[in-house]
Amino acid sequence: MSKRSLQRAYDFWAPIYDWAVIGFSRGPRAANIAEIPSTASTILVVGAGTGLDLPLLPPQAFSVALDLSWAMLSRARARAKGAQFLQADAEALPIASASCDVVLLHLILAVVPHAEEALAEASRVLRPGGTLLIFDKFLRPGQRALLRRLLAPLSGTIATRTDLVFETLLARHPELALESDVPAAVGGWFRRLRLRKAA
Repeated sequence: MSKRSLQRAYDFWAPIYDWAVIGFSRGPRAANIAEIPSTASTILVVGAGTGLDLPLLPPQAFSVALDLSWAMLSRARARAKGAQFLQADAEALPIASASCDVVLLHLILAVVPHAEEALAEASRVLRPGGTLLIFDKFLRPGQRALLRRLLAPLSGTIATRTDLVFETLLARHPELALESDVPAAVGGWFRRLRLRKAA
C-alpha cells in the first residue's frame, strides 16, 4: 500500500479507530508506558493515531506525537495539552538524530509500507542509552501461522500486515538490545517489546 493510500485509509478509519482497537490494546499500552524511565525528558510517539497513549505519558516529559493522518491527529489533540503534534512519515522522521529519550511504536510497524525503515528511523532519533517501546503483532521466527500468512495479502489492502517477523527487522540493528519480550494480546500474536540503544 502506498503512503498516500495509507493516509487515506487512516483518514477513513479515524472516526471508528478507538472502537476497533481500545479493547485489546488498552492494557498493553499502559503496561508499556509504565516502563518509561522516570528520567525521560523527551518522548516521541510515532504513529500516535487518535492519541490513546497520550494521557498515559508521564506529565514531566516533553512529548511529540506524530502521525501520517491529519484526521487521526486532530482527534489526538483533544487528548493532550502541551504535546507537540506533527503530521509526518514514520519512515522519514523530521526529528534530529539522538534527540529522544524514549520512542514509542504502538501498532505502527505492521502498518507502514516499510517496517525496516520505520525501525531504522526510530533508532536514529533515539539517544544512546534510550528506550524503544513497541506493541504490535508479529510472527516469531519459523512460526508457521498458515492462516496469518494467507491473510497477509488481503490485510495489506486494509492497511495492516499479519506476517511481519520482528526478529528479522531487529537483526539489522545491532545497536538495539532486546530487554523484554512479553506476549500481550490475541494469544501472543501481539507482543510488548522493550529495547535499549547502545550507549
